Amino acid sequence: MKEGFKVLGIDNLDPYYPREYKILRLRELLENPNFEFHEVDFSDKYKLREVFVKEKISGILHIGAKAGVRSSIKDPESYVKANVIGTLNILDLMVEFGIGKILMASTSSIYAGHKPPFVEDMKTDTPISPYAVSKKAAENLLYTYHHLYGLDAWVLRYFTVYGPGGRPDMSIFKIFYCAYSGEEFPVFGDGNQRRSFTFIDDVVEGTFLAYKMLRGFEVINIGNDKDESLMDVIKSVEDLTGKRVRVKFLDFNKADIMETRADISKARKILGWEPKTSVYGGLRETAKWFEENWEEIRKIFPSVPQI
Repeated sequence: MKEGFKVLGIDNLDPYYPREYKILRLRELLENPNFEFHEVDFSDKYKLREVFVKEKISGILHIGAKAGVRSSIKDPESYVKANVIGTLNILDLMVEFGIGKILMASTSSIYAGHKPPFVEDMKTDTPISPYAVSKKAAENLLYTYHHLYGLDAWVLRYFTVYGPGGRPDMSIFKIFYCAYSGEEFPVFGDGNQRRSFTFIDDVVEGTFLAYKMLRGFEVINIGNDKDESLMDVIKSVEDLTGKRVRVKFLDFNKADIMETRADISKARKILGWEPKTSVYGGLRETAKWFEENWEEIRKIFPSVPQI
């Protein structure tokens, strides 16, 4: 939007987590005159088509999905509906309306079964959660429509995105919440699982660079090439907030991956991109946001999010 693009947002404000939290983030976007929002479920092809008829769309950033590894085990059908049928609807309408470019966000979760660092050309046919299955299926649909209809279609595999306004089902949000509320933070396993925590500003930069360069078909990792243990992140949050995080250890969930780490050689080569923000620096920015918004967060989430 800062570069003159008119951005059209489409989201169904899925009740996976509270609508009020999504509105909190949406309010800031709606202040920009180059942003317009439609509350539409893209798994509803009829409603989605109405938007395509009304608006002149030149390209698509498909960052909408139903996310969450553990939640997908409880309700796999909703993940297939949103992430597979929804993606198929978008691609069908692109062909119908002559829209030639799409960039889609995918996930490091599809690398299950491999030892990090994860490289884009690894086989990804052993997903261990319905969420990962749905995202791999969406990737395959993009390739198929690129092959059949000549769409420029890129897939960006994001690695554990965090930052101000982050998803409330993610560990970093919950750690900060528990630091401020005093509630116990649930750790699945011994806390030594490691993640390529990637700050939102770096992800946005990599995504925009990729969108501007879209040609053909590519799969590119967007993530931190350094990983951190969950327990180290907890210690950093305690240091930044001056508050103790009470930890409750639970059984490791077999749908989780023990360690993720991104190989970003391809992102460096094609996009000239690499993350600029250290985990501690990103946590510091997240701590500021929590401090400023804690009262409103507490109203939306009276207790630590159980998602």
